[in-house]
Amino acid sequence: MKKVPEIISTKDLTYLEDQFNWHFTLCKKAETYSHLAEDETLSKHFIEVSKKHEQICNKIIKILKEAE
Repeated sequence: MKKVPEIISTKDLTYLEDQFNWHFTLCKKAETYSHLAEDETLSKHFIEVSKKHEQICNKIIKILKEAE
């Protein structure tokens, strides 16, 4: 997406909300699992997964801020 539209429709906003909630939940779950994992390699993978989903959440927030 090159440019965020001036107006985000209700349908688009609902879609973004669903995507944000999905990625936020996965971010938090992966972070929790990273603390619970006894294997250090597995723990590092969970941290990477958590960071990736956090980045996506931040992109969604950026899209919403640009549309304000």
